[in-house]
Amino acid sequence: MNKGRTLRAGDCVGLTAPASPIEGGRLEIAIQAVEAMGLRVKVGPSSYRSFGGYLSDTPENRVCELEAMFCDPDVNAIWCLRGGYGTPQLLDLIDYSIIVKNPKLFIGYSDITALHTAFMQEACLATLHGPMAAVEPINGFDPLSKEYMERVLFRTEPLGEIVNPLNEAIHCLVPGEASGIIVGGNLSLICTTLGTAYELDTTDKILFLEDVGEEPYQVDRMLTQLALAGKFSDANAIVLGSWEACLPKEGKESFTVEEIIERIIVPFQKPTLANIQIGHDPTNLPLPLGVRGTVIAHAGILRVEESLTKES
Repeated sequence: MNKGRTLRAGDCVGLTAPASPIEGGRLEIAIQAVEAMGLRVKVGPSSYRSFGGYLSDTPENRVCELEAMFCDPDVNAIWCLRGGYGTPQLLDLIDYSIIVKNPKLFIGYSDITALHTAFMQEACLATLHGPMAAVEPINGFDPLSKEYMERVLFRTEPLGEIVNPLNEAIHCLVPGEASGIIVGGNLSLICTTLGTAYELDTTDKILFLEDVGEEPYQVDRMLTQLALAGKFSDANAIVLGSWEACLPKEGKESFTVEEIIERIIVPFQKPTLANIQIGHDPTNLPLPLGVRGTVIAHAGILRVEESLTKES
């Protein structure tokens, strides 16, 4: 697997908006948050633009910006400012050979899931499912998430066991132990790429899923789609993160997301963990993707056993 270099104080981070536009004032907060970590910033043009209301720029311009950041010798990491919508538009336009030749730390989540999957499968790049530069800092980084971020970005050793803040329990849905490469991200984006050249391969993998703002019936539909596509049967283990605001409309009778997971995922009898605070959650712990990990479900353990970065 290709890996970016471990960061050092004074390194440069490229800030980019490969999906939706940045709202007023958020860019300045993002710059301050990155600089507070002892890093320099280089802001991409997409960070100042809006195209069609829900996109930051044209697909071609967003791809050019990403490729330029991977090629730029001064940029040591690329940190997405936000998600929203738009990254699937880029997948057929990217020259993945550029990423293979210039592997760098790449950070984001939510809509950025499409890029995580494509970068891993087309360029063999390990990436970081983690806080967005213009999202989490708005309300202040969660202390544990910030600690994990600094460990991942500035140290070469593996992240190790992921623990929820305040020792909140990680739930075992199916006991057992399994290892594999960690993959996944946002459920909606994983379903978006099904049937395309960028469909997520879960064979012998640890599959991570999370989502936000989807009604339970929508979560049911997408999990059913993954089940029918063989994504749960192919995986070695399953890890479930945050399901923030995944609730029915007020007064509407509905299964809960937990009941849906019990009905769709548990029957596959893969070691399964739930309630890890990763995703659209106030904590949003970072999770390296494309690296080896182990799930010991009956003990509530998710352990990252391989470093995301390499020494220079």
